[in-house]
Amino acid sequence: MDRRARRREETISEILDLSVEVMAEEGVAALSLAEVARRMGMRTPSLYQYFPSKTAVYDALFGQSARDLNETLHKATAGLDVLDRVRVGALKLIEWTRRNPVRAQLLFWRPVPGFAPSAESFAPAVDNVTEVRAILESAVAARRLHPGAATDEGVALLNTLVAGVVSQQMSNEPDAPVGEGRFERLAPTVLDLFFTHYAPHGGGDQP
Repeated sequence: MDRRARRREETISEILDLSVEVMAEEGVAALSLAEVARRMGMRTPSLYQYFPSKTAVYDALFGQSARDLNETLHKATAGLDVLDRVRVGALKLIEWTRRNPVRAQLLFWRPVPGFAPSAESFAPAVDNVTEVRAILESAVAARRLHPGAATDEGVALLNTLVAGVVSQQMSNEPDAPVGEGRFERLAPTVLDLFFTHYAPHGGGDQP
C-alpha cells in the first residue's frame, strides 16, 4: 500500500472511530457527520470524499464490527473442546457487547430507522451464525448434545438466551463494570439451561 492509500485508510478508520464516539454521546440514530467532521478538523464536504452518506458510515461500521467480533470469537475459542467453544464463545460475545455497546446496538438491534447493511457488510454476521451451527453439529456428531441443538430452533434458542442476557444488562445496568453486571453474571447459568435442555440423552423437543 502506497503512502496515499495508507493515509486514506487511516482517515477512514478515524472517521469510523469518531462516529462511534459521537453515537455513544448522542445515540446511534443521532449520528451527525457535521460533528464528526468538526472533530476531524475538516469541513463536512471533505468527509464526503470518504463516505458519500451517513448510511455508508453505518454500513462500514456494521461490517467492521462484525469482522472484529468474529476475530475475537475465533481467538477465544481456538483449540477448545466442542462444548467449551459454545460456552466460551457465548461468554466472549457478551463481553464484546459490553465493551462495544454502540457497535453491538448496530449489529444486534435496529436503532437506525430504515438502515439495512449491504450484503458485503452483512456477510461476516452470516458467517458467524453458520459457524455456530457447525459447532453445534459437531457436538451432536460427538454425542455431546441432542440432535435438536443443531436445528434452526436450537440455534435460535441459543441466540435468544445470549441476546436476552445482553439486552437485560445493557438496559438495566449499562454502566456496571464488564463481567460484574447483575444479568451478565447469570450467563453461565443460562448456558447450562441450554446444555441441559439439549442433553445428549432425552434432551430437547426434537425427535
